[in-house]
Amino acid sequence: MFSDALPASATLVEVGLRDGLQSVDTVVRTDEKLEILQGVLDAGFTTVEITSFAHPRVLPQFADAERVIAEAPRVRGVHYKALVPNLRGAQRACATDIDEIVVVVPVDETMARKNQNATPEQLLSEFERIVVEARRSDKKVSVAVATAFFAPCRGPVGADELDAVVARVVDAGADSLYLAGTTGMETPVDFMDGVSRVKRNYPDIGVGVHLHNRNGLGSVNALASLSAGADWLEASFGGLGGDMWFPGERSVLGNAPMEDLVVLFDALGIETGIDLDTYLAAGRTVERFTGIASHAFASRGGTRKDLADAQWPT
Repeated sequence: MFSDALPASATLVEVGLRDGLQSVDTVVRTDEKLEILQGVLDAGFTTVEITSFAHPRVLPQFADAERVIAEAPRVRGVHYKALVPNLRGAQRACATDIDEIVVVVPVDETMARKNQNATPEQLLSEFERIVVEARRSDKKVSVAVATAFFAPCRGPVGADELDAVVARVVDAGADSLYLAGTTGMETPVDFMDGVSRVKRNYPDIGVGVHLHNRNGLGSVNALASLSAGADWLEASFGGLGGDMWFPGERSVLGNAPMEDLVVLFDALGIETGIDLDTYLAAGRTVERFTGIASHAFASRGGTRKDLADAQWPT
């Protein structure tokens, strides 16, 4: 059976409170974010990206970043991450009790300029200073290698370009990194080759993937990444997400729906530690607070149990 090539378990990282909510125009209140977080924890997630330290003028959704971290439940074995777009964001994050900061470095220059008003070279130079800041505060540092395989308004990104960015962040002291399928146009071959190559070149560095779903291959890309040795997979409740303008319908512009990954892994016997029913309930809370319907098949079509328990109309 093909699943014999896959691991017995998978680590899933919920990023909806950051990458999901950053696409939501309505500012979700802090107490509502904490209620969502509690639902995510109740479902069994042990690593959660809970906020961003983007400037509040740029992303008002995260003006409460410090408060979210201060009031997040402290549970044994639970690890919280926060995204930082630049040195100032890292300094703010390092003054909190966050466990890990995630620094964004796009491979594609135009994406870097549009998203962070800097070139990849400038961001890589700044990353060295961020590592120093994090070490002083005893924070783990991960790098989101954005547009790892495909960039908007351009197309495929060369493996040599990706490898050059990865080499720089590893040399600068990154504890881990993930390859981001930023556009959702990435293929299983992209993730298989990319993850395999980074794992082979840097066996001591944790390597994850960040999954979007524009082309409908999010779940397949997850399997390809796992088979290549990815240490964790990132997705979002309800497929919520998407921060920059890209052409296309909103329902396909977000992250891969985490609910559907849980269903897939359950079917393949891959242990995730996630209780699907509890997680689906958390997703309904997200819908209530954001006003945005879930894009997950598990939410829209129900589960196998739901259909098995249904009654024929009389």
